[in-house]
Amino acid sequence: MPFAIRIHRTGGPEEMCWEEVAVGEPAAGEARVRHEAVGLNFIDTYHRSGLYPLPLPSGLGLEGAGVVEAVGDGVTELRAGDRVAYAGGPVGAYSQLRCLPADRLLKLPEAIGFRTAAAMMLQGLTSAYLLRRTYRVQAGDSVLIHAAAGGVGLIACQWAKALGATVIGTVSNQAKAALAKAHGCDHVIDYAREEFAPRVREITGGEGVAVVYDGVGKDTFAASLDSLKTRGMMVCLGNASGPVPPLDPLLLSQKGSLFLTRPTLMHYIARRAELAELGAELFDLVAAGKVKIEVNQSYPLAEVAQAHRDLAARKHTGSTILLP
Repeated sequence: MPFAIRIHRTGGPEEMCWEEVAVGEPAAGEARVRHEAVGLNFIDTYHRSGLYPLPLPSGLGLEGAGVVEAVGDGVTELRAGDRVAYAGGPVGAYSQLRCLPADRLLKLPEAIGFRTAAAMMLQGLTSAYLLRRTYRVQAGDSVLIHAAAGGVGLIACQWAKALGATVIGTVSNQAKAALAKAHGCDHVIDYAREEFAPRVREITGGEGVAVVYDGVGKDTFAASLDSLKTRGMMVCLGNASGPVPPLDPLLLSQKGSLFLTRPTLMHYIARRAELAELGAELFDLVAAGKVKIEVNQSYPLAEVAQAHRDLAARKHTGSTILLP
């Protein structure tokens, strides 16, 4: 029988169990996929800890890449042997084998390998909707991207640069600064050494940036607002440092009629057509070499607890994959 990571209660990394699971034939509308690689993302830690509650017991993981073994009734776009990748629900990617809705799967171009695909789907589709849908970055825009050396950060910085934006990124040390600089950042700010909001104002000639993409949360939120130009957009996409405190909407008016949004990928790929469009944009950029996916860490899937500990300690750069 195949194995998968399961949790029976929420808590720390030690709550993840390597268990045998029964995987039957795919139901109508489903495909059975044997994973070649699985992606690791910060949202997985939120599911594990209970910050984002799941019905228990539960699997974990939201992205993977592999080969279709079988399809259920009514599935016409896929067949056994197809190379596929996916991101988003249902959870359960931390597994060797699983069945999932076929309309969540995208066929992989031959130019993109399984490990690259598993490392890029959630972070790449996140970058796609942030840069092309939530705020449509245009040539000439100045943008601020926090955690620029992280998985989403490295992809988003390259993509924003390819769109003609001036890209400002924040990092926590000089090694990450060099990595961000090599992946599209025009200006890199080490927030351990200097406050980023005044530096952003200096870089932009006092104007501020058109948009801030902030996955850090509590530690950066206030200064992110201070980095925006009039009618700029604050995009909160995560809370790695903790939840943002309650906010009086009047503050947005006082700081320049700012826009504030807390989007999630699932609302941008709920329809199959939207998923396919964003996936095609991502695949085209990666296949053309305009966005390079940095797979900088890999762990055996059975040792995912250590991967979660390292992720929480901010030891990772770029993307991380788990190998079934």
